Amino acid sequence: MLDSQKPITSDVQKSKLDQRAPNRIFSFSHGTIVGWLRTILFVFLDGTLISLAWKTAQWMSSNLKTFQVISSFDLVGNSVNKPGFLLPILLITLNSIAAAGFYGEHQNRYQYFRLIKSLTFAQVIVLFIAFLYEPEAIFSRSTFLLAWLFNLIFVLTARLIVEATITIIHRRGSLRQKIFLVGTHQDTLVAHIALKLVSNNEYEILGEVDVSTKENCSHWQDILEEISEQGVGEIFVCSWHSIPDHMEFCWSVKTAGIHLRILPVGLSIPTQIPKIEMIGGIPTIHLSPPAIVGVDYWIKRSFDLLSSGLFILLAAPLLLFIAALIYLDSPGPIFYKQTRMGLRGRHFKVWKFRTMVVNADQLIKELEAKNETKDGVLFKMKEDPRITKVGKFLRRYSIDELPQLINVVKGNMSLVGPRPLPLRDVECFKPHHFARQNVLPGITGLWQVSGRSNILDFENAFRLDMTYINNWSLAMDFQILLKTVKVVLAKDGAY
Repeated sequence: MLDSQKPITSDVQKSKLDQRAPNRIFSFSHGTIVGWLRTILFVFLDGTLISLAWKTAQWMSSNLKTFQVISSFDLVGNSVNKPGFLLPILLITLNSIAAAGFYGEHQNRYQYFRLIKSLTFAQVIVLFIAFLYEPEAIFSRSTFLLAWLFNLIFVLTARLIVEATITIIHRRGSLRQKIFLVGTHQDTLVAHIALKLVSNNEYEILGEVDVSTKENCSHWQDILEEISEQGVGEIFVCSWHSIPDHMEFCWSVKTAGIHLRILPVGLSIPTQIPKIEMIGGIPTIHLSPPAIVGVDYWIKRSFDLLSSGLFILLAAPLLLFIAALIYLDSPGPIFYKQTRMGLRGRHFKVWKFRTMVVNADQLIKELEAKNETKDGVLFKMKEDPRITKVGKFLRRYSIDELPQLINVVKGNMSLVGPRPLPLRDVECFKPHHFARQNVLPGITGLWQVSGRSNILDFENAFRLDMTYINNWSLAMDFQILLKTVKVVLAKDGAY
C-alpha cells in the first residue's frame, strides 16, 4: 500500500528528510543576540539607577535638615544601613519590572504608566518584607518615600533618554532591524507605509516577496536562503491567506533562524487593542473595549474644536494676507466651496482657498484624457493648467486647505481622517469604497502622509484609509498630525 502512494516532490522535502531539521548544526537566530544585549543593558541600567535612588534617599534622609522634620514621623528607623539589604531590594524591583514585560515585548518598553505601577508595587513589597524580615529594625519613612520618588525619576528619565537616543540612531540608518515583507503587492504597500509611520525607523525593509506569483511560491526555499544571507532578522507576512502551505512556510522560516510576524493587513482585522490568547491550543486575537467607551472620540472632538478655533484666531492676519494675494492674482472669489461626500454619505460644502481659475470645474471634462491616476477615481495632473500662480504656491505647502478648519468647527470634518472626495470621484466608487464614509472625513490622514499625490492608484489610497479606520487611536492621530507638518514642509508628493 505504501508503494502506491505518490512520492513527495517539493523542493524542501527533497532536500532533507525532516522539515524540522535546521539549515545549520548550531547557530543563534538572527536578532537573538541583539535582543539579549538590549535586555542586559536595561537590567544593568535599571539596577544601577535603583541602587543610586536608594543610596541618594538614605543620604538625604540622614544628612539634610530639610528632611529631619519628615524623619521625626519615621515608622521604625533605617534598615537600608543594614549590610546586604540592597540586594533583595534590587531583586524585588527588577523582577517587578520584568513581570510587567519591560525586558521582553517590544511594545511594553513604551508603556511608561505601567512602569510607574510596577515600581510602586515593588516599593510596597519591599516595605512589607522589611517589617516581616526584622520587625524591631528601624525603617525610615522618609527614606522609603524618597527612594520611591527617586526610583520613578531616575528609571523613567533614563528610559526616555535611551529610547530617544535609539530613535535618533535608527533615523541615521544604524542599528535597524533588517526585515522582509511577504504578501501580495497591495498588502505589502500598506504594511510598508504603516511600519515607516509608527515604528520610529526601527526597521529597515530590505525588500518584499510577492506571493501572488507562482514563481515565487515554487522557489520559496531559494528565496529564503537569499533573505537569510542578507542578515534579515524578521519576516513580516502581510497576506497570510495567500501562503499556499502554512506549515511548510512556518517551518522553513523557523529552521532558517528568522523570526516570523503575521500582520493582520490582509485579514482586515481591526487591531486597536489586540491580545493573543490561546483557547484549546488555538491562537485567537482578542479585541477588548476600553474601560469607558467613547471617551477617546469625545477627546478627539474636543481637541478638534479647541485646536481649530485657536488656530483661526491666531492665524487671522496670515489668512487675511493670503486672501489679498488671491484677490490680486486672478479674478474671482477668494474661497472655493465644493460639494463633497462626508460622514454616512452626507453632502457638505468644503472650504478651500481658491487655487484655480473660476471655470475649473468645466475645464476638467476637457482634461479627463490626461488624468494620471490608474483607475480614474481621482483626478491628478502634475501640470494642471487650471492652477493660478498663487494657487500653485498654496497647493505646494497645502495652505489652501486651511479654511477647512471652518468645516472642523462646524462638525463636517475632523483634523485627521479620510479625505472627503468630490462627487465626480465618488461616482467612480465601487461598493466597498463607501466603507471609508463611516467616519468623519479629515483635513489630513494616513494617505496624505504616506505619499500624498504620488499615490496614483485609488485602491491603495482606500486601503490606507481603511488601515487608519481599523487601527484608529488618539496616539495615531497625533502621529499623523506630526507627520503632516514634516511632509508639508518637505513638500513630499505635493503639486
